[in-house]
Amino acid sequence: MKFSAAIDVMPQKALLDPQGKAVCQSLQKIGHESVSAVRMGKHIQLELDAENEEAAKKTVDEICRKVLINPIMENYSFVLKKAE
Repeated sequence: MKFSAAIDVMPQKALLDPQGKAVCQSLQKIGHESVSAVRMGKHIQLELDAENEEAAKKTVDEICRKVLINPIMENYSFVLKKAE
């Protein structure tokens, strides 16, 4: 079966996010004073083949933990769907 995964990687809340802070300040400078906080992350989409949904989830979880994130600084979540 073919699956599609949408993965979001974000900095841990306890850590400073200098890129998010810079974007927030830029937004405020151009007139968007209502924006009080920005957190910057990554969105990754991938397709994979797996025997079933449970195997696909296990594979995506392993990919995230071993390749896509730094577990000291980042968290991740993903949504898995059957590809059409």
